[in-house]
Amino acid sequence: MNIDLLKRLCETPGAPGREDRIRDLIEKEIDGLFDEVTTDAMGSLLCKRNPTGKPANPPKKIMLLCHMDEIGFLVSHVTDKGHVYVDNVGGFDTRNLFSRRVLVVTENGDYKAVMNPGGKPIHIQSAEEGKKIPTVSEFVIDLGMGEKTKDVVQVGDYVVMDEPLLDLEDKVVSKALDNRVACWLGIESIRKLVEDKSSHDCEIHVAFTTQEEVGLRGARTASHAIQPDIGLGIDVTLACDTPGVPEHQAVTIQGKGFGLHVKDSSFIADIGLVREVEALAKKNDIPYQRTILARGGQDGAAAQQAAAGAKAVGIVVGCRYVHTVTEMIDKTDLKAARDILTAYLADH
Repeated sequence: MNIDLLKRLCETPGAPGREDRIRDLIEKEIDGLFDEVTTDAMGSLLCKRNPTGKPANPPKKIMLLCHMDEIGFLVSHVTDKGHVYVDNVGGFDTRNLFSRRVLVVTENGDYKAVMNPGGKPIHIQSAEEGKKIPTVSEFVIDLGMGEKTKDVVQVGDYVVMDEPLLDLEDKVVSKALDNRVACWLGIESIRKLVEDKSSHDCEIHVAFTTQEEVGLRGARTASHAIQPDIGLGIDVTLACDTPGVPEHQAVTIQGKGFGLHVKDSSFIADIGLVREVEALAKKNDIPYQRTILARGGQDGAAAQQAAAGAKAVGIVVGCRYVHTVTEMIDKTDLKAARDILTAYLADH
């Protein structure tokens, strides 16, 4: 599998509302895979592939929704001494933000920096002070530039975690696997469709969407523009198959295949689509597992609710340690997600 592409996707910065670098990377990568490629007002990259088989009139529209943004921060204030305060765009557990290396992306260039909460180090803090969990507003970013920081960083610049992808034997570990996994799947499923020389009667739309982490915003506008018959929400989901989590709350088990996403707090999948994808997975010996997420949402909900509505289901990959720099997926599950998407498109 093309892990190099996943590495480039994950390591390229792109917070909500600042997805331009990811969009540029994807646009170069998909050259020749689609018949039309446009960028909408929200910054989503809308890619259309015309039917190659015997389409109905009009052809059925199948839309893959793959959000480009990663959780991050926008600069909210820079002090005279050069300490940078931020406002989060996306959900963070602040216990995972201590002593982090970050990348500050400005109009003047990118700057490596560190993030820590304000306050005393362990050597001089009281026992009570050590128990406190800071809020995002209490964290500061230090570029090591002192007063010169105000010359290069301004309100509205963005910040992401700065960690390299690790390609392990069976796993991949990186920041931003949520949701560069979906960007990878949106590209690689179509590439496989082309390489397999599989025809399709449907009109395929792959939307690489913006601002999912702050409310499915790009997916809503893209879905209203395309008005699909079927929406496939492509994302990661939880894999809490780790110590400290009850078995019934695991959501997915890594290595057991892609997640066939039935429900979360944003939508309930069309049960007919669930059964159809399930039957196709069994027919093609593609490992899968049904999934329900108690809280959280994904772009499939936007497709389902756009205009007059659409049938929708989620195709997801179980991810351990979501919304951290140690997000981990299993290569078996990633391949299964790619294979079911290609098989589904070729079957329509």
